[in-house]
Amino acid sequence: MATTEALSLIPASVLRNLSDKLYEKRKNAALELEGIVKQLAVAGDHEKITAVINLLTHEYTYSPQANHCKGGLIGLAAVTVGLTLEAAQHLEQIVPPVLNSFSDQDSRVRYYACEALYNIAKVVRGDFIVFFNQIFDALCKLSADSDANVQSAAHLLDRLVKDIVTESDQFSIEEFIPLLRERMNVLNPYVRQFLVGWITVLDSVPDIDMLGFLPDFLDGLFNMLSDNSHEIRQQADSALSEFLQEIKNSPSVDYDRMAEILVQRAGSQDEFTRLTAITWINEFVKLGGDQLVPYYADILEEILPCISDKEEKIRVVARETNEELRGIEADAAEGFDVGAILSIARRKLSSEWEATRIEALHWMSTLLNRHRSEVLVFLNDVLDTLLKALSDPSDQVVLLVLEVHACIAEDPQHFLQLVVFLVHNFQLDHSLLEKRGALIIRRLCVLLDAERVYLELSTILEEESDLDFASIMVQALNLILLTASELSDLRDLLKQSLVNADGRNLFLSLYASWCHSPMAIISLCLFAQAYQHAGSVIHLLVEEDINVKFLVQLDKLIHLLEAPTFAYLRLQLLEPGRYIWLLKALYGLLMLLPQQSAAFKILRTRLKTVPSYSFKEEHLSRTTSGIPYSQFNYGGGEEGDLNDNSLDMHNGINFASKLQQFQQIQKQHHLHLKLQTQSRFVSTSSTKEVQIAEESKRSAQAADLNPSRSSRRSLGQLQL
Repeated sequence: MATTEALSLIPASVLRNLSDKLYEKRKNAALELEGIVKQLAVAGDHEKITAVINLLTHEYTYSPQANHCKGGLIGLAAVTVGLTLEAAQHLEQIVPPVLNSFSDQDSRVRYYACEALYNIAKVVRGDFIVFFNQIFDALCKLSADSDANVQSAAHLLDRLVKDIVTESDQFSIEEFIPLLRERMNVLNPYVRQFLVGWITVLDSVPDIDMLGFLPDFLDGLFNMLSDNSHEIRQQADSALSEFLQEIKNSPSVDYDRMAEILVQRAGSQDEFTRLTAITWINEFVKLGGDQLVPYYADILEEILPCISDKEEKIRVVARETNEELRGIEADAAEGFDVGAILSIARRKLSSEWEATRIEALHWMSTLLNRHRSEVLVFLNDVLDTLLKALSDPSDQVVLLVLEVHACIAEDPQHFLQLVVFLVHNFQLDHSLLEKRGALIIRRLCVLLDAERVYLELSTILEEESDLDFASIMVQALNLILLTASELSDLRDLLKQSLVNADGRNLFLSLYASWCHSPMAIISLCLFAQAYQHAGSVIHLLVEEDINVKFLVQLDKLIHLLEAPTFAYLRLQLLEPGRYIWLLKALYGLLMLLPQQSAAFKILRTRLKTVPSYSFKEEHLSRTTSGIPYSQFNYGGGEEGDLNDNSLDMHNGINFASKLQQFQQIQKQHHLHLKLQTQSRFVSTSSTKEVQIAEESKRSAQAADLNPSRSSRRSLGQLQL
C-alpha cells in the first residue's frame, strides 16, 4: 500500500529516469523528486514522505541492478535535501540503505553511495552523529578501496564527517573507542592513515578526552611506527609526540596500562619503535617514578639490553633512563620487588654486550647497598653466576664483580663462602687462575683487607687434597704477594716476622700452605729475612724438587731480587759479615741454576758486587773473638754461625718444627709424583701391549691368507 501511494505521488517518467543509465537523467529525476518532497514537507505529510523513502529503498537501493541502485542513492539524497531541517526524523530510514551500498560489488555504486551520504551529511550535520560508528566503520573499509575514484569520494566524505564531529556536542568518545581499538591492528596502509587521521582530529577537540583513552590505542600507534610507508611512520610519530606532550602537561595520568605496552615495544626489532618506546619510558620514569615501581623489573628487563644498542640515540636514552630508575629509592611496601630485579640483573650478566653486563652489576651493588637483607635471601641464586662472571673477558666487568663479591663478603660467613667458592673455581678452571688470578686476588685484597684474604686462602690451601693444584695456587699467591703494589702493607708486615708478634703470626699462617711449593717457601723466608731457614730449605731439596717447574719459579725469583721490592735485601749484601746466611742462601740458589741460563748470570753478577768475604775467616774470627753472636745480629734477619744449628727458635718461631712440616708436606708431593709416574707408565705399557696384540692378530690373519709366504718367513728366521 505504501508503495502504491508513493507511485501515485511520483510521476512515472521520474521513476523511469531515476534508473536510467545516463547520469544526467538520474540527476534531473532526483531534482524533481526533491521538489515533490519539499511540497510534502511543507504540508507536513510525513507518512507520504516515509512511503517515498520506502519505495526508493526497496525498489531501487536494494535492487540487484546497478542503475536502480544508483538511482535509489541519488533519490535518497534528494529526499534529504528536500526535507532540510525536518530530515532528522527520517534518518533511520535514509542512512542504513546508503551504508549498505558501501559494500556493493560495483565500484560505481560504492562511489554514488559516498556522494549520496556526503549530500545527506551536509544537510543534517550534527543529527548525523547518531550513526557515527557505522559511518566510521564503512569509511574505514572504503579508505582501502581498490577503486581510486571510490577512495577519492570516501576521502571527501571523511573530511566532511570530521568537520561535523569536531563541531558537535553529541559525539560519544566512550562508544567510539572500542571500535577504534578493534581497528588499530589492521595492517593496510590506507586504513592506518585513516585511523591516525581520526585520532589526531579527535585529540584536537578540547571537549574530547583522547588522552584518557590512550592506553586503548597506544599499542596500535606503536605498531604503525614500523610500517613500510614513511608517511605512515611520520604520522604515527607525530601523533605519539603530541600525546607525550599532553602527558607532560597533564596533572593526572594512568601510567600502569601504558607502561606494560611500552615495555613490550622497547624490545621491538624495529629501531624506530625501540627508540620511541625508550623515550616514552624515560619520560614516564621522570614524571611518575613512584607509580611505576611495580613495573621497575619489567622496565629494567628491556632497558639493560638497549644500553648496548647499535643505535647511539637509543643507547643515550636507555642509559639516562637507567640512571633515573636507579636513582629512585623505593621499598617493598611500594611494590618494589628486589628478587625480580636481582633476577634480571643476574640474567643480564650473561649478555653478549659488555655495557649491559656492567650496568647489571651496578644494579646488584645498588640493591646490596639499599636492600642488603633482602638480597642475601637470594644469595644462592646469584652467587654461582657471579663466580662465573669472574671469567668475563672484560677486566672492567671482573672488577665490578669483585666489588659485588666484596660487598656480600662483609659478613664473616659470606666472606668464607666467597673464598671457598673462589678457590673451587680456580681449581676447576686453571686458565681462570692463570689469566685472571692476579687481578682477582689483588682487587679482593683492596676491597676486603689483604691480610684477611691471604690468611683465609692459606687456611684453605693447607688442607687441600689436590696437591698439584695447591702447589700452583700457592705459587700464584706468592708471586702476587711479592709484586702487587696493593699488598705493600702485607709485605711490610712480613718483613717484621722476626721482630714482632703480628709479623710472626702472618709468617706462620702462610708457612703451612706455602710448604706446597719449595720455591714459595724460599721466597717467603727471604722476604721475612729468615735467611738461615731459607738456606736450610735449599739444602733439603732433592732431585724431585728441582724440576722444570721449580726452575721456572726460581728464574722469576732471581728477576724479582733485582726489583725495588727486594732493595732492602740487596743493601744487606753490603754487610756480608752480618748477613752470612743471606749470602749462603743466594749462593745455594746460584748452585741450583743452570750455568747458561739468564737467571744464573744475573745472580752471579749481583754476588760479584758483594764486598770480598771469606766464610772461613768469619767463622774463625767469631769463634776466637769471644763476642756473643747475638751482638752481630742487629740488622734484622735470622743469622748465626755457619756450623751452628742450635738456634732453632727466634721470636717464638720454632724453625726446626717448621722444617719438619715442610719435609712432611714435600714427602706427600714426592709420593704423589711417584704414583703419577707409575700410573702413566702402566697406562703407556698397557697401550703398547694392546698395539702389539693387535699387530700380532693382523699378522696371523695375513698368514692364514698366504701360507707359503708365512712359511718362508719362518725359515728365514730359523736361518738367522
